[in-house]
Amino acid sequence: MAILRFKALELVSQRKPKEVVLPAPKISDYFGENVFGQEAVRATMSSDNFKRLRQVTESGDKVDRNLADAVAAAMKTWAISKGATHYTHWFQPLTGATAEKHDSFFDLTSEGEAIESFKGSALVQQEPDASSFPSGGIRNTFEARGYSAWDPSSPAFLIENAGTKTLCIPTIFVSYTGEALDYKTPLLKSLKLLNDAAVPVCQYFDKDVNKVNTTLGIEQEYFLVDRALYEARPDLVMTGRTLFGHAPAKGQQLEDHYFGSIPSRVHAYMVDFEKTALRLGIPLRTRHNEVAPNQFECAPTFEDANLAVDHNQLLMDIMDRVAERHNFKVLLHEKPFKGVNGSGKHNNWAMSTNTGINLLGPGKKPKENLQFLTFFINTIKAVHKYDDLLRASIASASNDHRLGANEAPPAIMSVFIGQQLTAVLDEFERTSKVPIEKGDNMYLKLGIDRIPEVLRDNTDRNRTSPFAFTGNKFEFRAVGSSANSSSPMTVLNTIVANQLIEFRKSVDELIEKEDMKKELAIIQVLREYVAESKAIRFEGNGYSKEWEEEAAKRGLSNVKSTPLALDVYEREEIIDLFSKYDILSSVELKARHEILLEDYIKKIQIESRIMGDLAVNHVIPTAIAYQNKLILNIRGLKDLGLEDEYTQTTLDAIKKMSRHITTIQKNVDEMIEARKVANKIDDVRERAIMYRDKIVEYFETIRYSVDKLELMVDDEDWPLIKYRELMFRR
Repeated sequence: MAILRFKALELVSQRKPKEVVLPAPKISDYFGENVFGQEAVRATMSSDNFKRLRQVTESGDKVDRNLADAVAAAMKTWAISKGATHYTHWFQPLTGATAEKHDSFFDLTSEGEAIESFKGSALVQQEPDASSFPSGGIRNTFEARGYSAWDPSSPAFLIENAGTKTLCIPTIFVSYTGEALDYKTPLLKSLKLLNDAAVPVCQYFDKDVNKVNTTLGIEQEYFLVDRALYEARPDLVMTGRTLFGHAPAKGQQLEDHYFGSIPSRVHAYMVDFEKTALRLGIPLRTRHNEVAPNQFECAPTFEDANLAVDHNQLLMDIMDRVAERHNFKVLLHEKPFKGVNGSGKHNNWAMSTNTGINLLGPGKKPKENLQFLTFFINTIKAVHKYDDLLRASIASASNDHRLGANEAPPAIMSVFIGQQLTAVLDEFERTSKVPIEKGDNMYLKLGIDRIPEVLRDNTDRNRTSPFAFTGNKFEFRAVGSSANSSSPMTVLNTIVANQLIEFRKSVDELIEKEDMKKELAIIQVLREYVAESKAIRFEGNGYSKEWEEEAAKRGLSNVKSTPLALDVYEREEIIDLFSKYDILSSVELKARHEILLEDYIKKIQIESRIMGDLAVNHVIPTAIAYQNKLILNIRGLKDLGLEDEYTQTTLDAIKKMSRHITTIQKNVDEMIEARKVANKIDDVRERAIMYRDKIVEYFETIRYSVDKLELMVDDEDWPLIKYRELMFRR
């Protein structure tokens, strides 16, 4: 292993930046050229079919057979003209990754003539094997049927790999009996629900609003390491994170990496994957160094939430593929290195109307601000009511390492809104006891005209907040870097929609039963919400111990481990919430709960096995071999008659190493036995908790002794690539 380490380091020293050739001088000249978007559709379809497809896409209506055939023919013509030979339904199973099964356009006629064929039936629906995807008990292993169905709202695209092109068609994925086996299906349902809930509320203010879109911009953080160094670390290869490694003398404490000059090799890689992404219609705008060494970020312009999620899933795949060309490995694990920042996926979420209004964008007039406050306050109220559900939506074994550590938001869900908006909401709360007078000058009497003008970005940023308002959107910062954003966005859409439905009901009751004017009714309900949800608002340091104590007093949950965080999915009120809106049935929710627990168990199990293997088969033999060198040294000193004067320090080192070796072996053995006990537990929740309580607890003890040995063993003998090499060689 030590030989492999130094060969890898030598290889890295010889790396040079690869030259990247852009397709055109301007991004606008090649943006979306590999997407079957509006221009491609218009160029390959009749005017009538183009209009029908656009109408279906906007309305969400079912595609009839004739239109499906027309779209399939146009897609085939376009894809083949671009060099594609195969097509695939591209879907997002509950593995968290994407899936695809390629079929050729090639076919034979009944006379044996070779042709290219792609019918509407193949576009609309396919039948990939469902038996080997996670189903949480919905599908038995011997029941293989599953169906992928075309999502017209997300355009098809071409992926180039190894010099060939494949037409990828975004789809949902469901079981033979109709249950969702993917992330996209519930997301699409939640987007429709939010539209249906938001439009009636918008019509309090503007009768012309008939559609509300959910917009999303997903910032993506990641680490880069040289591929040779990556391949010399079995823990990175198998788990995505380093299970061992002593902190280097220099980490991120100088904060000199953040927004610093981008290294040449990294810059070439960024330009290359951006080029590929932009050609696929992913609107990347930003690139920069992040806080930790070798950590970086890219960010797109916001777009429709469904498309944004598809694009982010595609982006992660692109980043990984392009990294190979540059001899890099992308690390999307939430915490690949101990002691420095982890990586997140900041989800910037907002709502906009068909009339062009951002519902989370403050206005200058009182009535415009009242509409803004309506959606702003309802969102805060929803997060307060379902904070534990939002926490569960981002729970994973890998994100547990990140939350609350090194500038990651804590496991406590809270909302940051800034000083100015805090003052606005406090004004609402203070005036709630003042009698409401009816009349044309109600805004003046209620003090609404004194609400300060709220400008975009007129709030500070709070890096410690998991859910922060940033001027015209909410930024959900707690989502993990490797996660599929569908899950947290499905939850957020659903709880906000539910809150808007309750809001509309309360306002209408005041109007009808109390004969109250519409604006007064809106204000009264909002005031109640401000008071009821005040506990979720926090402007201070989310990393502090004081906040943990304060949050407990406020009744906010602080669940730091995934198995317990996922318990919320078993609550009756949560099952009712998802099932009454047909987002997820009780069967689907139970299945997802089981899948997430199984995923947690498997990831901890893999980490435990790799940790034991590295410790016993690499670290301990290396330490013992080095001890033998020291023993020979002592014997040599004795032969020279110097044992009394010079051997004590070496003897002390041997004893320390022996203690660490014993600690490692003892704890690895106990960890293996604990794993055997855990694996016999039938109940998946109890097994997950056993893994958390009885297996994870060994990790730090074993790691501590391994990391101490790293400092004691000769650098030339140490078998693992060290942190200083992983984090600073590029």
